Amino acid sequence: MKYLKVFTEEKSDLELLQSAILQLKGVRSVEIIDEENPESELKKAFEKTKEQFKKGDYETLVNDIFTILTKK
Repeated sequence: MKYLKVFTEEKSDLELLQSAILQLKGVRSVEIIDEENPESELKKAFEKTKEQFKKGDYETLVNDIFTILTKK
């Protein structure tokens, strides 16, 4: 899987940008991450834990949470 990181200005319409990107061929999902608010990233990581546990994907789960917690 490859990622595309987009930096936006403060007053950007992120919902509109998300909708536009989702319409591109080959885009499976778009996630809005607020680096100013690491709690939002941690919440998202925990929200996908249920799915990861069902698949037995423990390594990705641990890596995601570790990355979020160790970010500056």
